Amino acid sequence: MRIYADNAATTKMAKPVIDVMTEYMEKVYGNPSSLHSTGQQAAEALAQARECVARVLGAEPKEITFTSGGSEADNQAIRSAALWGKRKGKTHLISTAFEHHAVLHTLKKLESEGFSVTLLPVYGDGFVRAEDVKAALREDTALVSVMFANNEIGTLQPVKEVGAICREAGVIFHTDAVQAAGHVKIDVEEMNIDMLSLSAHKFYGPKGVGALYVRKGIPLFSLIEGGAQERSRRAGTENIPGIAGMAKAILLAAERLEENGVYERKLRDALIEGLSKIPHAALNGDPEKRLPGNVNFCFEGIEGESLLLLLDAKGIEASSGSACTSGSLDPSHVLLAIGRPHEVAHGSLRLTLSPENTMEEVEYMIREIAGVVEYLRGMSPMWEDLEKGVRKHVI
Repeated sequence: MRIYADNAATTKMAKPVIDVMTEYMEKVYGNPSSLHSTGQQAAEALAQARECVARVLGAEPKEITFTSGGSEADNQAIRSAALWGKRKGKTHLISTAFEHHAVLHTLKKLESEGFSVTLLPVYGDGFVRAEDVKAALREDTALVSVMFANNEIGTLQPVKEVGAICREAGVIFHTDAVQAAGHVKIDVEEMNIDMLSLSAHKFYGPKGVGALYVRKGIPLFSLIEGGAQERSRRAGTENIPGIAGMAKAILLAAERLEENGVYERKLRDALIEGLSKIPHAALNGDPEKRLPGNVNFCFEGIEGESLLLLLDAKGIEASSGSACTSGSLDPSHVLLAIGRPHEVAHGSLRLTLSPENTMEEVEYMIREIAGVVEYLRGMSPMWEDLEKGVRKHVI
């Protein structure tokens, strides 16, 4: 049995998405900037895709810019808001300590360019507090960026409340919705969102394609120069098959949102219940206010890398955190931000489910994970010290 439980890293493309992309690669091959019929066929496909993405988000088509993915969208949103703010004498940026590195690294670069950055704390339940955002606002604040759902522990942040605070203060509010789009309901108007990033491969679409929503009236500065594509917001010939695939994927996700959510939450809750029975194990983040398919645990006394390798040998494909930092030996900055000690954060496991997973697979994962944890602890000098009382358990 092989079980894919790493959907937060990437999802398997849906068959209807593959079919759409194949058709566009074969038949709609023109450059959408060309004036002839073949080019205009591609331009029409581009317009239709833009309308689809906008409709799902509650936006207008002209507010959607296509990108290569979530990281580019995050970079462009944050840099644009920062540069616009600087022109008005506002150089203060607010975010949180457990954002995706596409956000954190962009902020660090801006800090080296003279901007000041405030990273808000994250509490043990995995949430940022809206009141902390309000307290951090200054007269020179240009941007607040708070992710919609955390990419490791899946907690759903108070986006609507944060957006309302920003709207009242006249500050741009950006949210990285890469993990949330296609899995939970998003309405940019209702939720007071000014800028939003998403990536197709997180909701059963193709890799290398994403989108950035920018509320009308907010200027967007191009990261890539060289052409007038995307209304001069992003140079480069648009990837029509990929964009069409993303549009199909987001429509399918919207149609199945409630059904998939109910099913995934059932699997998620069963998995949480089963893994919670392992001694000295702890769920990271709130058990309910999290993405439907996200389960993230820490197991005291083991190393996450060994756990992943042994689980893979048993057919369970999972991760210890963000795929973007999988080569790092450092513990997850997300887990450290919610207060997990270094030695515990090293023993983390992220399981992210999809509608293709089954309850039978969940039961198998519970059994095998418990067995592997026990096996690794049996070889661990650290665990021996914990059991003998030389060290104190922290979970």
